[in-house]
Amino acid sequence: MSSSSVSVLKTLFIVLDCLIVSSVIYTLATDGFPFRRELLTPWMVATLVDFYIDIIPIAVWVAYKEQSWISAVFWIILLLCLGSITTCTYIIFQLFKLSPQQMQDPFYHILLRSDSRTVNQKKRNFSLVVAGRILFTALGCLMLATLLYTLLSDGSPFRRELLTPWLVATLVDFYINIVAIAVWITYKEASWISAFFWILLLVCFGSITTCTYIVIQLFKLSSQEPLYKVLLNSSSRLPDTKMSSNAGVPYQSLS
Repeated sequence: MSSSSVSVLKTLFIVLDCLIVSSVIYTLATDGFPFRRELLTPWMVATLVDFYIDIIPIAVWVAYKEQSWISAVFWIILLLCLGSITTCTYIIFQLFKLSPQQMQDPFYHILLRSDSRTVNQKKRNFSLVVAGRILFTALGCLMLATLLYTLLSDGSPFRRELLTPWLVATLVDFYINIVAIAVWITYKEASWISAFFWILLLVCFGSITTCTYIVIQLFKLSSQEPLYKVLLNSSSRLPDTKMSSNAGVPYQSLS
């Protein structure tokens, strides 16, 4: 990926950030605060479940990226409260932190932590990869059950009366997070055809696809491998060493 592609990503997430901020402000001005019981229709609840399940992998990445638990908790609270506003803002910060040297492999440096603790994995009595498989399988099943229950109890979601201002704003928020996940999937996939297939499923089925994709990627790792390797594509794992952005500290082999 070239520096021009990084510039495209910066522009994309700045525009998306402005879009969701404008959407929230407009909806607040025209429809009041969202904390009203009458807004919690069955499909609004299902949308919120979908939304927050998609927030979880982003929150896990943020927790991994941050150098301290204080900053991680701060960002995760913002993520839970402000949704894609926080997602876009956080990604924009990571993009602007890239040095000219890191532009040669920007996703590697955006996705991974920059300090040597990324490498020095202590042996644990449990596998984070296995825990991740269980967690995202459970979340995928939860969303599938929620979707089926809402379809059976409340009918089709494609009804005009369901499109309240706050549901529309929530959908905008949801799909901006989907864009961030879709960018990662595009980076992960070896071909544009497979990337397009997964993104189409992501747009249609939301967090069910997110969880399915993550579980598939986790099953490609052995249970003893570090969890962060799921972030990378196969080409990023090939080099034996990569240089940390901090004082030339080398990364050990990721394999």
